[in-house]
Amino acid sequence: MTSSPNDHQAMVDQILDVIASEGMIPRENLRDDATIDSLGLKSIDLVMILTAIEEKFDVYIPMDGSFQEAKDLKGLVEAISAHILKEKAQQ
Repeated sequence: MTSSPNDHQAMVDQILDVIASEGMIPRENLRDDATIDSLGLKSIDLVMILTAIEEKFDVYIPMDGSFQEAKDLKGLVEAISAHILKEKAQQ
């Protein structure tokens, strides 16, 4: 499965949309350098976000994955999109 930069950007946009809706954060506040703390996200919010992303993309996301190590929104989104691509490649 190949993915173009446009496909990747579309996935990133969809992930950001889920974070905004599930985290109840205005979309314009979702900047790459925003930290999880600065966005006011608690662990339960992250669980809800990851669950919604699992449903949207039809993949399993382990709660103890590389997402825990993300320091900012960009790192979180990159970890999630990489995981989705890996899962989809194995399907």
